[in-house]
Amino acid sequence: MKKIFSPHPSLLLALMMASACAVGPDYEKPPVETPAVFKEAGNWKQSTPQDAIDRGAWWTIYQDPILNALESQIDISNQNLKQSEAAYRAATALADQTRASLFPTVSANKATTRNGRGTHTAATTYDLSAGASWSLDVWGKIRRAVEGDEARAEASAAELASARLSAQAELATDYFALRVQDELQRLLDKTVENDQKILTIVENQYKAGVAAQSDLLSAQTEVENARVPAIGAGIKRAQLEHAIAVLVGKAPSDFTLASVNAVGKVPMIPADVPSVLLERRPDIASAERQMAAANAGIGVAEAAYYPDLTLSASYGFSTTVLDNLLKAASTVWSFGASVGGTLIDFGARDSATEEARVNFDVSVATYRQTVLTAFQSVEDNLAAQRILVDQEKAQNLATASARKNEQVSLNQYKEGLVPYNAVLLAQITRLNDEQASLSVLGNRLVASVALIESLGGGWDAGRLAR
Repeated sequence: MKKIFSPHPSLLLALMMASACAVGPDYEKPPVETPAVFKEAGNWKQSTPQDAIDRGAWWTIYQDPILNALESQIDISNQNLKQSEAAYRAATALADQTRASLFPTVSANKATTRNGRGTHTAATTYDLSAGASWSLDVWGKIRRAVEGDEARAEASAAELASARLSAQAELATDYFALRVQDELQRLLDKTVENDQKILTIVENQYKAGVAAQSDLLSAQTEVENARVPAIGAGIKRAQLEHAIAVLVGKAPSDFTLASVNAVGKVPMIPADVPSVLLERRPDIASAERQMAAANAGIGVAEAAYYPDLTLSASYGFSTTVLDNLLKAASTVWSFGASVGGTLIDFGARDSATEEARVNFDVSVATYRQTVLTAFQSVEDNLAAQRILVDQEKAQNLATASARKNEQVSLNQYKEGLVPYNAVLLAQITRLNDEQASLSVLGNRLVASVALIESLGGGWDAGRLAR
């Protein structure tokens, strides 16, 4: 019996040892300089246990059931988020496809062929075979490619988390802006009502002959002037409601958000230490995974310098008599190995390797810049939170004084001690201060959302399956 060729054990051992390593540098995350503390945190109140952000549903810190219900719809209906989710699934599928290249490809074939030539009798050939082909990953080219695709899939998962956080933060920002607008609408409507009452007082004074016609005309003008912003405030409110509808995946015509009598309180946000930020920001995690993918690309490029080894084998039956198809006499088989590589490419592989190394350098710079930008974002929002607290205190004092001054001026006018212009000036000052107080409150709420977003919204890089 003829002996079928089989590789020598020493050759198989050498191949196994070679396949245990992969060309190219192993990935190590480059270090980044992180400060010990956030400068703008200063004497910022540290979080107590009940203040801690829920790892995931961070918006619950505002204790607003309507906001909670809206945020829960982001994952279900937001179309931009669905795009990011589809991109992540595509990246995962690509990694699985590349990983499959590590294993043999097995095929099967069954064929019936009718052949003839000239006037000769035609003959039928029956074939049944199975074959296998395996490109041995001796130099680790496929493994580096898998490593890169897996890192890119993880980066895509982090980008999905970043898109989700962005949508959640945008929804919370629009929601609080809408609530501030509702409060402004109530303030403007109340101003019209109060101005109407003052107009009635002036009319009575005019009929009694103790007020000039100019006072009456000024009071009438003030009422109409107050109506204008009260009517116009509905525009921004409607636009914010439409924006929220789109964020939760609904047509604006099918979505209505009723007005409530509370704007909401601004919670104290725990800032943690700067080093924690590296694991909390999905954009940082994405940049870090892109570095890992770029590093694997160097190994893929360097593997092009080495030859490819492919093993192939087939076994089957071929006969012109169907009854003999599965008999030993009809057996056909083959086994072979091929080695192929590029001898001369005039520097193409050198350039490809250099490009891969440059791409890695770019990804390192991008990662470090992303970290710096993240620190800046946190510092900006910490400063905004701290300064806005002081601004709110000062503004609330001014508003309280303006309210008191308006009431005093009105009482003095009724007694004939001051002209109507004093009342009018007090009205305008009080309204401006009321609006300023609302604006500062709205800024504090928006800044708190921005701070939570800049801190990563409770996300953790440990959620990436590595």
